Amino acid sequence: MTKERSIARPIRRLLPAAVLGLGTSATVIAADLYAVMDSGAERVKAAQQAQDRIDAVVEQTDGLEAQYKQLMKQGDGLEVYNDYMTRQITNQATELATLTESISRVSDMERQVMPLMIRMLDGLEQFVALDVPFLEEERTKRVQDLRSLMERADVTVAEKFRRLTEAFQIENDFGRTIETYKDALVIDGATLEVNVLRVGRVGLYYQTNDARATGRWDTATRQWASLDGGDARNQVRQGLRIANKQVAPDLLLLPVAAPQVAR
Repeated sequence: MTKERSIARPIRRLLPAAVLGLGTSATVIAADLYAVMDSGAERVKAAQQAQDRIDAVVEQTDGLEAQYKQLMKQGDGLEVYNDYMTRQITNQATELATLTESISRVSDMERQVMPLMIRMLDGLEQFVALDVPFLEEERTKRVQDLRSLMERADVTVAEKFRRLTEAFQIENDFGRTIETYKDALVIDGATLEVNVLRVGRVGLYYQTNDARATGRWDTATRQWASLDGGDARNQVRQGLRIANKQVAPDLLLLPVAAPQVAR
C-alpha cells in the first residue's frame, strides 16, 4: 500500500463528519477533494505499473546482455576453431596431392621393377644350375617357389622383392660358411649314402660313413672325382667334424679347384 493511499483513507473517514457541520457548500468541497485523492491514487498506481514495466525491461535487457556476451564468447571460440580447421584442411589437401603423386610414381616403379625382378630370378636360376651342386633340391625348389610367387596377384610387389632379395642373401651366405649334410650320390654308376662337406664355394667333398670312399666335386669336368691317399681322407673327416662342431675350427689341407679367369 502506498503512502498516498494510507493518508487518503483517514481523510475519507473524517470528511463526512466535516461535511455535516458545514452544510451544502462543504459537500461540494468534499466531492472535489475525493476527486483529487482518487486522481492521486490513480497516478500512484500508474507510476507503480510504469516502474514494474521498467524493472521488467531492465531485467530483460540484462538477460539479453548476458546472452550477447555468451554468444560473443562462443563466436570468438568458433572463429579460432574455424581458423584451425581451415589450416588443417589446407594441410590435408597438400598431403593428399603428395600421396596421389607418390601413388602415381609407385605405379610407374612397379612397371619397371617387375621386369627387373624377373631378370634377377632368371639370373639366380642360372647361377644355381651352374654352381657347385650342393643342396640342389632345396635351392632349386626355392627358385621354383619364387617363380610361382611372381605370378601371384595377391602378393604385393614389395613382398615379392623382399623374398627375392632374401634368396640372394641365402646364396651369398653359402660362400662364407661351412656345413655338412647327408645325401645320396651316384659315384661310378653306384649310389652311395655319403656325408657331404661344403667349404664355402671353394670345395665340395663327400665321404662314406666308413671312410672307404672319399672324393670331391671337380668343377672343370663337373663330375665327382675320388680322392686317393690317407691324408685327403683324414682331412675330409676332420672337416666333417669341424662342420658338426665336434672339434674346434682348424686349418684344413684340401684340394680345391684352380681359380678361373673371368671372361
